[in-house]
Amino acid sequence: MEIAHNGSMPSYPGPADWFTGTVRIEALFDETDETRTSGRNVTFEPGARTAWHTHPLGQILIVTAGYGRVQRDGGPVEIIRPGDIVRIAPGERHWHGAGPETAMTHISLTEIKDGKGADWMEHVSDEDYLS
Repeated sequence: MEIAHNGSMPSYPGPADWFTGTVRIEALFDETDETRTSGRNVTFEPGARTAWHTHPLGQILIVTAGYGRVQRDGGPVEIIRPGDIVRIAPGERHWHGAGPETAMTHISLTEIKDGKGADWMEHVSDEDYLS
């Protein structure tokens, strides 16, 4: 058993290659040899969002504060609220982030495969984000 104490992992800004706008990532826990899941607490300021991306083994998002948006490739933009749980299938192209006028925080649980948790693609256009 291992206990990770709150605040014991680093916090860092979301890289501009992966995000539009201001994003803060707090590492909750990293994967281990026995458990390949990592956990992050991610806060998106209004209008901030991820780029399009996929996860080799999928991802679960648990919205904890604010209102946000998520979109699967080819689907509509959907509103997400505190308490919502979003399950993203392995290889499913998607993006997620805050609403245009509200911040949003979620916990992301991502399984790591061969040292990689995501494959990042192009940024989401303002037109697509606001649709």
